[in-house]
Formats: sequence, C-alpha cells, structure tokens
Amino acid sequence: MINTGVAPDHMMIAPILIPIVAGAIMLFYNDRNRQTKLIMGLVAVGLTFLASIELVSDVKSATEQGGTVVGLYRLGDWPVPIGIVLVLDRLSAMMVMLTALLAAPSLIYAAAGWHGKGQHYHSMFQFLLAGVNGSFLTGDLFNLFVFFEVMLAASYGLMLHGSGPERIKAGLHYLAVNLAASLFFLIGVALVYGTTGTLTMADIGRALYWLDDAERVLFHAAAGLLGLAFLIKAASWPLCFWLPPTYAAASPPAAAIMAIMTKVGIYVILRLSLLVLGPDAGPSAGFGAPVLMIGGVLTMGFGMIGILGTPELVRKGGYLAIISSGTVLTAIGFAQAGGGSLMLGGALYYMVGSTAAISAFFLIAEPVSRNDEGDDDAPVEDDGFDPLSERWAPMGLGTVEDTTAPASQRTVSWLTMSICFSLVAAMIAGLPPMPGFIGKLAILRGAIQDNLSTAGYLPMVLWVYAAMLILSGLGALIALMRFGIRRFWAEEGPAPRILALEVVPVVLLLGMIALQTVRADALLGYTRDTARALLEPGVYRKAVLAGAQDVRAAPVSSLAPDPAPAPDEAPEADAAAPETRPQPEPAPAAEMASPETQVNP
Repeated sequence: MINTGVAPDHMMIAPILIPIVAGAIMLFYNDRNRQTKLIMGLVAVGLTFLASIELVSDVKSATEQGGTVVGLYRLGDWPVPIGIVLVLDRLSAMMVMLTALLAAPSLIYAAAGWHGKGQHYHSMFQFLLAGVNGSFLTGDLFNLFVFFEVMLAASYGLMLHGSGPERIKAGLHYLAVNLAASLFFLIGVALVYGTTGTLTMADIGRALYWLDDAERVLFHAAAGLLGLAFLIKAASWPLCFWLPPTYAAASPPAAAIMAIMTKVGIYVILRLSLLVLGPDAGPSAGFGAPVLMIGGVLTMGFGMIGILGTPELVRKGGYLAIISSGTVLTAIGFAQAGGGSLMLGGALYYMVGSTAAISAFFLIAEPVSRNDEGDDDAPVEDDGFDPLSERWAPMGLGTVEDTTAPASQRTVSWLTMSICFSLVAAMIAGLPPMPGFIGKLAILRGAIQDNLSTAGYLPMVLWVYAAMLILSGLGALIALMRFGIRRFWAEEGPAPRILALEVVPVVLLLGMIALQTVRADALLGYTRDTARALLEPGVYRKAVLAGAQDVRAAPVSSLAPDPAPAPDEAPEADAAAPETRPQPEPAPAAEMASPETQVNP
C-alpha cells in the first residue's frame, strides 16, 4: 500500500535553480569583479547545501518511520509519461549533498588566483553544478541527456580555462571523447523510445514487461549503447584513457569539482541497472551484469598499474579516480546479478569517501609538486608568486584580464602540507580507520554474507575482486609513499611558498572525511538502506507512475514483474488485441498536484 500526501517540496528543484540563476546573474558582471563573483558563488553553493540537507532529512525521516520515500515533482504539472518529472530518493539526495560539499572547497581554492586566468570561470562552475544536480534528480532519459550536455558544456569551459598548449591538447581530446559518448547516448535514447514508447525511467521498467522477442533485442541494443556512453563517463576500462591526461591538464579547482563527474556515469548505471534491468526484469534480468563485474575488476587493475607507473603526481590522481570507479562498478554488477544489498551499501559508503579524497588530492597535488626536482613537468616558481607555471599561461587573449593576484597572501608551512598529504594518502590507500578502509571492509563483509547465504559459496570473480580491493590500496600506498618520502624528506633546499587559500580547502575536505569516519555507523546505515531501496524498484515505479496518463497499449496498473497469466487465460489473445487491455482510472485531482511525496511502508 502506498500512502500519498502533498508536501511543500518545491525544495526539490532548488539544487538546479540556484546554480542556474547564480551563474546567469554573474554573466552581467564584468569579469574584473571576480571577488564579487566568488562571494556570489559561495552563497549559491551554501544555499544548495542547505537545500540538500533538507532533501536528505526528508527521505531519511520517512525511512526511520518505517517506509521508503520517493518524492515526485512534476514540472508544469503534466502527468507521467508526458511531462518532465524530478524524482528524489535516498540515492539522489545523497549525491546532491556530496556535490555541494565538493563545490565549496573548489571555489575557495580558485580564489588563490586560478579564477583569474580566463573569462566566466564562476558562471561555468555554477552551470556545471546545475547539470550535475539535474542528472541526479531527473526521472527520464531525455532530460538526463539535457542535463548531461549542460554539465559537459560547462566542463569544456572549465577544462580549457587558462588556455595553454598542454591544456588545449588534452581539452580537444576530452571534447572528442565526450561528443562520441553523447552520440551513443542519443542513439540509445532513440532506440529506447522506439521500443518502449516512453523515456521515463520508471515507465521503461514497466513497459519492458510487455516487449516481444524482437523488440527486446532492440531494447538490449539500446541498453548496450547507453551503457557504452555511461561507461565512458564513468572511466571504465578500456574507455578510460582520456581521464588521466585530461584531469592532469585541468586547473586544480576544475579537476577537484570534475571528480564528481565520473560519479554521474556511475549513478546512471546504478539507477538503470537496478530499476530497469534488475533481478525483477524477467528475460532482461541481469543484462550487462557480467560486463560490469569483469570490467570493474579490470578497471581497478589498470588504475593500479597506472598509479605505479606514472611519475607525475597530478596524473596519479586520474588513475586514483579510475580505481574508485572500478570498485563501485564491480559492486553494482554483483548487485544487479542478485548479490544482495550489504555489498552495494558498502560500495556507496566507499564512493562518498573516495570522491572527497580524490577531490582533495587534485587540490593538494599542484602545490606539493611545485619546484619538485624529481618531476620535470612540475611547476616552477618565479621570483614573484604565481601558482601557475609558464606552460599554463594564457595565449595573450586581449579580452582576458590576466590577474593571478590571490584573495589573501597568507601562507602556511611545509610541515602543514606534509601532514595534509599524508592524511589524503592514507584515505586513498584505505588505511584504518579512514573511510576507505571501512568501505572496503563493508564491501568484503557484505559480499561474503550475501553470497554464502544465497549460493552457499563464493564465485571466482568475487575472490578476484577481493584481491584487487587489497592490491589497489597497496599500489596506491606504495606510489604515494614513494613520492612523499622523496618530496618531504629527501629533497633539500627552500620549500615553495604555499598560500593558505590552497590549504584551507584541503583541510575542509579532510574534515569531511574525518566526520565520515566518526559517524561511520550512521552513514553506513544510510547507504545500506539506500541499497535495499534500490533493490526494491517496485516502490520507485509505483511512486512515479501514480496518476500517470496511459499513452500506450500497456496499462499503467501493470508493474513488472507481474505474474505471467495462466495458460487457460489465453495470453496470446491479449497480446494480439492490445486495445482491449484494461485502461487505468483517471487520477484524482489531488494526485495531479505538484510536487508530491510517495511513501511505501
């Protein structure tokens, strides 16, 4: 039974509207007013964070009352599947909050002078946040594509911010790869609509139940194209070669916020895998799960080899992001194949901590590498302080006010940098009691409990996954410890000048990681409840499809998986005459209100 009620949840659209409005207003300001734009950006991020707290509180309180909540916001008050809907559940609320938490440190770091190396940095930053939050909250594939493109368009500008030959070279590569991914995405969306007649994610899961064999083959082809597009964005092997050079070439604050972009690809794969192709999808159940399991393990191996093989510290950050993606993708594959919720809950906990740690790593990598004698590509200081090396200088664009003057000249000691680097490295390597260790331990424990209770044994791919969890952490520890010993202990000479604005953001992210460690039980409980909700897609479908308008032959009242009709009920006659299928009752006016919240006890 679903209890419905109208709630004042216009807050659901706030994480999209706030950055869009803030970014648009900033365009009216001259680019010389960067300090004003910085303040406006921080205010917008703060408001977005407050909105995310309210959204998480809504879904969390409903769960504590014994139900699973799914919030629905109908833009224009048009019903599903005609209108545009935003859908809020535990997973999307968590990802919106994580985005806001990563945005503030990145903006503060940009005040060290990085936002002065090109035009409209703060507007592009806000538009990227709008695209990311929209991708997490949207309930249909077409608008996912729209928000996806908004996110990518802004990321192109942030990637090329500051210009320079190295950045342009990597940026063009990044642009070409993502345009190809967008093409696959669009073709996949067209095939999905052609076979199911809808693009609403919940409606696709229902319509899939009614496809015949020929249509199901086309749908699987569409799912393969969509999976290819999202695996490119998630940086899964062998589609991840673009990520290390791209993130290494981007400015540190841009790379720090772009760390969340790989998680957008992972989020969509997780959402569609369990909502549309989960264990209740009939003949399509588990489609693509082996690819996720095997590809995830290979991704972890590739990332481990890369981090051990590359000498440049900032490029190691790209391989760390690849390891993080592979870890979560493998857990998603097991969950889709029926592996249970405990393993997936641990992977979601790990994803939160690893994303924050990777963002902190990109922020600390550049100042730590400054004047590094062991790295030929490291930035070198001039007599006057400039955190940008000569190779990143703009190409003389006359319209750019090239001022790298930081908002504050306060500096910090080299000892402070070494402590921050050690803590970030410990988190990434998965040392106790960091969230990386807790997350991996929760994954392994969940994998053993879920598989032994169902199959009675552990499959070989699970043993390989467990080995890669340990080896990838060991590889990261060796690579970062080797750099740290050489950089902080072995090298002589004066330490580079490090601004406080370059350290405060790292400290903020380390505080977030520390809080995740202290409150590990509460957060792990949240992620496990999230995993259980994801493995019950019927709740999500019923919430979104309540009051839907039927625009196809299949009735709205059918929610996969429905039991197959008995032989004496002549199912072939029903299939031959779809127009005779029962049509749903018109939705009451109360159900058409926007927004609404659905709770399943």
